Amino acid sequence: MREEATAFVPGHITGFFSAHTDTDPTKAGSRGAGVTLTDGVDVTVRRHAGANAADSSVVLDGESITVEPVSTVLETLGVSARVEAEADLPLGAGFGVSGALTLGTALAANRVFERNLSWNELVTIAHGAEVQAGTGLGDVVAQAYGGIPIRLEPGGPQVNRMDAIPERARVEYVSFGELSTEAVLAGDMEAVTAAGKQALSRVVEEPTLLSFIYASRVFAREAGLLTDRVKTTIDDVSDAGGQASMAMLGETVFAFGTGLSDAGYEPTACATHPAGAMIR
Repeated sequence: MREEATAFVPGHITGFFSAHTDTDPTKAGSRGAGVTLTDGVDVTVRRHAGANAADSSVVLDGESITVEPVSTVLETLGVSARVEAEADLPLGAGFGVSGALTLGTALAANRVFERNLSWNELVTIAHGAEVQAGTGLGDVVAQAYGGIPIRLEPGGPQVNRMDAIPERARVEYVSFGELSTEAVLAGDMEAVTAAGKQALSRVVEEPTLLSFIYASRVFAREAGLLTDRVKTTIDDVSDAGGQASMAMLGETVFAFGTGLSDAGYEPTACATHPAGAMIR
């Protein structure tokens, strides 16, 4: 009997999105595009002595936390487990950490408890849990896919259509703090949806890194999501001859190549991840 299993899930920065609702959370979600990162989250699931999912616990970087979609995944699988995660990225700053915890839990719990579910089934469960909790709309599907994914349709993998920008890149980022995904998604989404549809059309027409970062920057401005600090940082990168944009949804700026370094910042650097989530 296996006692534990570990999954690695890449971080994910959403450049732009448009939200789409449905009474079935596995069919709701977002269209958009983003980049998956070699910086990510290791999620270890261990058997728990508790009798049901309510007895489960989640620990991130040594601290006990409550992550609603993780609890939902464990309840759906009908298991009690201790989930321990180590993240290269901050929670709540636009890196898809909640999605990584949720997807990693689904993959690792499936292995430990021998639920024998397929990849699509596990990703669908994790995606639906994130949407239902209001903590994400597209991170899980993108993190399962890897690379620089383009989400052409909302929903889990059984209804979503995916494409991708066929490139790899060095990624720099600086994070100034958190933004509430739940608060943004609960607000007026009309401007966000309109800007997201325009951005997606541009990138589908020209699927390149340059087109993606440009469309992301225009989206952040037209959707009204830029904070003063983020705007200043993006302008600094532009003045230095580079291009940057805002991570959705966090007070985080990302750029390809050395854009932030050239602008005088001291960013964290990683790369786009060539593959999606995986069992270690």
